[in-house]
Amino acid sequence: MLWNIVRSTGLSLAFAASLLFPPRCAGAAEYYLHGDIIGTVATHVTKPGDSLIELARTYDLGYNAIVAANPVVDPILPYPGTTVVIPSLWIIPDVPRRQGIVINISEMRLYYFPPGHPSLAVTFPIGIGDEGWETPTGTYRIIQKIIHPAWHVPRSIQQQRPELPAVMPPGPDNPLGTHALRLSIGTVLIHGTNRPFGIGRKVSHGCIHLYPEDIPLLFRQARIGTRVAIVRQPIKAALVDGRVMIELHGGPEGDGYRAAYDFLVRKGLITRVDPEKLALAVAKQSGMPVDVSW
Repeated sequence: MLWNIVRSTGLSLAFAASLLFPPRCAGAAEYYLHGDIIGTVATHVTKPGDSLIELARTYDLGYNAIVAANPVVDPILPYPGTTVVIPSLWIIPDVPRRQGIVINISEMRLYYFPPGHPSLAVTFPIGIGDEGWETPTGTYRIIQKIIHPAWHVPRSIQQQRPELPAVMPPGPDNPLGTHALRLSIGTVLIHGTNRPFGIGRKVSHGCIHLYPEDIPLLFRQARIGTRVAIVRQPIKAALVDGRVMIELHGGPEGDGYRAAYDFLVRKGLITRVDPEKLALAVAKQSGMPVDVSW
């Protein structure tokens, strides 16, 4: 296990050992913070019938994340016996205050910091707005909690799909799922979904989707008034145990060595970085924290 973590992420052996037992409650995706990083990297050996779509849901990952971490694995029909990297290691987004909910659009992941527990973070993969319907960035609040929400079909969607009713009642066909959290922007919700294969993809009209099994967990913890910061950070970095870790996610803001280099300059970390390791991390864009120290 330790060797898998070290080999797939470039972590030091001591640091990898410290991450072996981070979850306080694995079923709730709750982790202890280790500086600016949470989680661990594991592996899964595929069996007949496995697919990366199913494994993503099993390990509470988005489809994009597991594919980026396994670029040479067939996502639909991986060969039985293939070792799949489970990329459950993350750098916390860079925000002024670690409180409430933080959503990083670039990595399609939500972080929740329980009040009164500064050493804990809860995290879930998400689906986000498609092109032309981008999820807005900014700082908002939760203003309403809804169980079994009805879907008031937006006019734009009615024009595309006139067969839909003006209001879809709760049920298995409702795209809002079983729970919803309305943000102060009004038209944007954090909610479940009846299409779990869309988690880790750009699939919505601006809302944030969670797996059906994840949304009740967040719903129970988040309160009316909870702060929700939505950011777009394709590059994240942290200094952990004296080592520089960088996490890169694809997209025009995150592509390229120059963007990563300039980001590390702004963070005051560039003098600790091996340029060759940084170039390799940029080329791979694995979506996982990578050690780029000298």
